[in-house]
Amino acid sequence: MTVGTNSSPGAAETAPSGQRGRAAGPRPRAVPPSRAQGPAGPARPDGQAPGGAAGEGFGVDPDDLPDGLVVADDTGRVICFNAAAARITALAPDQALGARIDAALPLEDLEGRRWWALTDPYGGLATRRGQPERNLLLPGGREVLVSASYVRTHPTGPLRRLVVTLRGTEARRRTERSHAELIATVAHELRSPLTSVKGFTATLLAKWERFTDDQKRLMLETVDADANRVTRLIAELLDISRIDSGRLEVRRQPVDIATAVGRHVQALTANGQAPERFLVRVSRPLPDLWADPDKIDQILGNLLENAVRHGEGTVTIDVSPHEKGTAVTVTDEGPGIPEESMGRVFTRFWRGSKRGGTGLGLYIVKGVVEAHGGTITVGRGPGGGAEFRFILPVSAPAYLTQ
Repeated sequence: MTVGTNSSPGAAETAPSGQRGRAAGPRPRAVPPSRAQGPAGPARPDGQAPGGAAGEGFGVDPDDLPDGLVVADDTGRVICFNAAAARITALAPDQALGARIDAALPLEDLEGRRWWALTDPYGGLATRRGQPERNLLLPGGREVLVSASYVRTHPTGPLRRLVVTLRGTEARRRTERSHAELIATVAHELRSPLTSVKGFTATLLAKWERFTDDQKRLMLETVDADANRVTRLIAELLDISRIDSGRLEVRRQPVDIATAVGRHVQALTANGQAPERFLVRVSRPLPDLWADPDKIDQILGNLLENAVRHGEGTVTIDVSPHEKGTAVTVTDEGPGIPEESMGRVFTRFWRGSKRGGTGLGLYIVKGVVEAHGGTITVGRGPGGGAEFRFILPVSAPAYLTQ
């Protein structure tokens, strides 16, 4: 291991008294009445939403909404059918406007029953306020997420407006596929070490006296290594759960990042890597770093293991001060990462050109770095290999900054 050291907004404008409570700037453009009428009544002449001060000044066009919006009046005729609804249903707005809601949206549940006949928004119980989101089918079997709100003149009065929102199912399907892939990966990764543990322990229990001490030691070392593999996988799953839910905790302490890098390099060389394969360069003085020591070890361990497994040649680790804190760069001399894969490096299950591992390490690294308030990037190093660089900001525990 070679170590080198180098020293080295404007003031707010006041609205005229006659326009207080309304947004500044140009007046919003008018919206066609056939589309702008919403749950609270017809659009005002100036195109702003009705309903008093709460709706003034926005001038939102239904076509600006990200979800499909369909509004029917008290007779069940469609009076609003925005662009998102047209995209989701593949039905032109001029075909839907003025048609009955059940004809414009012939929805069926997953058992083939007509949804409007089941829910009966105009003739059902007057105490109902809407329908929760559920999966329904459009003609041709296209799946869509639908929810409905019943707007009444008073709590038990007749239906004045029927407001229906539509969403595509692509994003939800992607999430479900991601969860299925995670379960399949976990099952695969757990099966191998657990099978090994079970096999060796059963063999030792059944034929203990037949093995020499060296054979017993080899089997127990294998069991221990496989148990550690299972433990690491479970820790990764817990980290993913905390990252996805925003509950990853960071317990900040003073961290000597240069010492941590050296410790990881020594561990790799102790496990059989050649010492000359690693080059560590530290530019001092480094700013004080307050971070979670265990999480820093996790970041460094994943990045160095990734460089050793997927890269070639010398692995260079640069530690240097940065205007935002401390920067650490890990570079190898391998083939690098293809340009088309750069955007997927920090996603789940990305494994690069070589198989091995769960493909969750870099996803966790990104989550841990961002939990510290830092950033991480990937690119191509000077020698053509992969270059990972993360920057951790200068920070301290809250009790020291108060």
